[in-house]
Amino acid sequence: MTTVYKVLRADEWAAAQATERYEGSPDDLRDGFVHLSTATQLPGTLDRFFGGETGLWLLAVDAETLGEQLRWEVNADGESFPHYYGPLPMNAITEVTPVR
Repeated sequence: MTTVYKVLRADEWAAAQATERYEGSPDDLRDGFVHLSTATQLPGTLDRFFGGETGLWLLAVDAETLGEQLRWEVNADGESFPHYYGPLPMNAITEVTPVR
């Protein structure tokens, strides 16, 4: 199983639980896909986009369950990131933990 990760804020996680799917953060909605990270990319994602924030949650997501809507795309630095085109289904989430 390949695992990818999504960091989200407490209000976003609460909304996802209420609707049983994650629509995306404001950045995700602007860009048209849910930004995900590999385990190796996760520290950089936390530092760059969530530095100093508290109340964050980390979703571990089974990449294989996402199907063709999961695409690996290269950013401006030449690094390949997982992007999910659509609302993230709750059945793909394998673990939820608070970010410390």
